Amino acid sequence: MRTFQVRFEIPYNKFRLEKKRFEKLVAEAIETLPEKFQKKIQNLNVAVEDEPSDEILRQQGIGQSNTLLGLYHGVPLKNRGVSYTNVLPDKIIIYQKPIEKLCRDENEIKEKVREVFRHELGHHFGMSEQDLRSI
Repeated sequence: MRTFQVRFEIPYNKFRLEKKRFEKLVAEAIETLPEKFQKKIQNLNVAVEDEPSDEILRQQGIGQSNTLLGLYHGVPLKNRGVSYTNVLPDKIIIYQKPIEKLCRDENEIKEKVREVFRHELGHHFGMSEQDLRSI
């Protein structure tokens, strides 16, 4: 699993969106992806969850001063061989509450959702954390 985590250095904000509005921002992040990337997405589901479970945080080695904004779980495209068939879709999870805690308004949430989605999509395409930090 690949993750997008952040260390909290600012106080939590209290700005919240209704779940449906947040899901719409995630859908917009997908829709605004350049077409050349949209065409390359294969066997992938994108979901919104409130926040990562304690188990996920433990599995990812994330301590109390960090949080998880998104998570990719699956087999990156570059690692799939010809025998990669009849498998469940890979999954990108975008965590709503941690993103909202970092943002002061809906515009900031929209930008953060876009950033987190593209980061996790980079893992779907086979990019490492180091690769993603360099772009």
